[in-house]
Amino acid sequence: VQLQASGGGLVQAGGSLRLSCAASGSINSIAAMGWHRQAPGKQRGLVALSPTGGSPRYAASVEGRFTLSRDNAKNTVYLQMNSLRPEDTAVYYCFIVDRLAQNYWGQGTLVTVSS
Repeated sequence: VQLQASGGGLVQAGGSLRLSCAASGSINSIAAMGWHRQAPGKQRGLVALSPTGGSPRYAASVEGRFTLSRDNAKNTVYLQMNSLRPEDTAVYYCFIVDRLAQNYWGQGTLVTVSS
């Protein structure tokens, strides 16, 4: 199983970016998809999670600014990030969890928000 993330880059505060992550390979039925992020000097933390058949959940710090969506036919998850802040600067990692509770991670995509 491979996850290919894209869409990171440099943006000014207040701007927007859209991250994409496509999963390929032999995947058991997907239980959840989402994104984590890791800022310099900090631990990796959950940004958004979409359980299959359920509603997305967000970290409090991004609630109302970020929107997670999925294209299940394409095994692809997106993260629309609006009103970006310098503190959103991080490497963003997509992930999926399959029905056997196996986790798979993308390679990470860097988002840099300048003030």
